[in-house]
Amino acid sequence: MKKYIVIGNPIEHSLSPKLHNYWIKKNNVKATYEKKKINENDIEFLVSLIKKEEITGANVTIPFKKKVIPFMDKLSPEANESQSVNTIYSQNGKLIGHNTDISGFELGIKYSKYDVKNKIVFILGAGGVVSSIIIALKKMGAAKIIISNRTKSKAEDLKSIFNKLEIVDWGETPNFDMIINATSIGLKNEDGIKLDYSQIEPNKFFYDVIYNPKETIFLKRAKLFGNRAENGKMMFIYQAHQSFTIWHKLMPEINEEVINLLD
Repeated sequence: MKKYIVIGNPIEHSLSPKLHNYWIKKNNVKATYEKKKINENDIEFLVSLIKKEEITGANVTIPFKKKVIPFMDKLSPEANESQSVNTIYSQNGKLIGHNTDISGFELGIKYSKYDVKNKIVFILGAGGVVSSIIIALKKMGAAKIIISNRTKSKAEDLKSIFNKLEIVDWGETPNFDMIINATSIGLKNEDGIKLDYSQIEPNKFFYDVIYNPKETIFLKRAKLFGNRAENGKMMFIYQAHQSFTIWHKLMPEINEEVINLLD
């Protein structure tokens, strides 16, 4: 029986086991998928279990997408460009770090029928998933990407990789067409994002990478002020779909049943 896990901290919110185990059952795959809360000093031991094939593969969520990189034997082009790993698997005895967040985000936005081309996009956060979002936004033709993070130096680290990024101080709100919450603020329902919604013109696109809870305060407030709001559910489904395909060499179906499963 193959064993797969998702690692993170916090991890309680993750619906990865629900989705992967649904596809495992639907496709008659002999495997299990569980979530595991870890600390940074547990990474090396967990990686050794994958190398020994006691664990077949792993997904990686906050805050370990960059921290697992030193333990990989090889990075896929996507993981190398983003310096972010969310999918681990073994190939010919080598541990491969891969990134399915880039295409997951792009496909999720396309599913929502929002056209990023020539838009100004404001990103809150500078964590592991943000580099993937930036790459996807550039592919989709965003006119300008602005970033703000509580620890400004992390935003500046991203600017050293993506030199056309603009940085604003945390709490400052520039003009934008689309705003993305890529922080973990909202996982516990408190909203520590300093935004004066009344000063933002309506009909903007508010997107939250968080999918559980289904509607964060960030999204609820956006709707109250006449904006469009979407959570990260479809990004989550599409990135999981690609991880599943890599691991099991079969492509599971994304249908209404799968989408409703996570509501």
